[in-house]
Amino acid sequence: MKVQVYSANWCRDCRQAKQFLESHGIEYTEINVDHDPAAADEVLRHVGKRAIPQLVIDGEWFQPYAPGRGLLFDELYKRLNIARS
Repeated sequence: MKVQVYSANWCRDCRQAKQFLESHGIEYTEINVDHDPAAADEVLRHVGKRAIPQLVIDGEWFQPYAPGRGLLFDELYKRLNIARS
C-alpha cells in the first residue's frame, strides 16, 4: 500500500493523522504544503479546497478529518484495512 500525507507543521490534525499511521505501522511519504507550493496546488486541484491533512492511499484521495469532528478514526481503520483489537 502506498500512502502519502499532505500536511503542514502547524496543523494539529496533520500531526494526529501521522501519529495514527505510525502507531499502526503504516509507512507513508509526507508532503509538506508549506515547503512545496506545488503541493498546495495539487491539493486544491484534487479536492477543490486547500484543506489538510489529505491522504492519498494507492492513488485515491481521502480527507481523514471533518471540521468540528476531528480525525475520522472509523474511516481510517476501514480505508487502511486495519483490524481493531
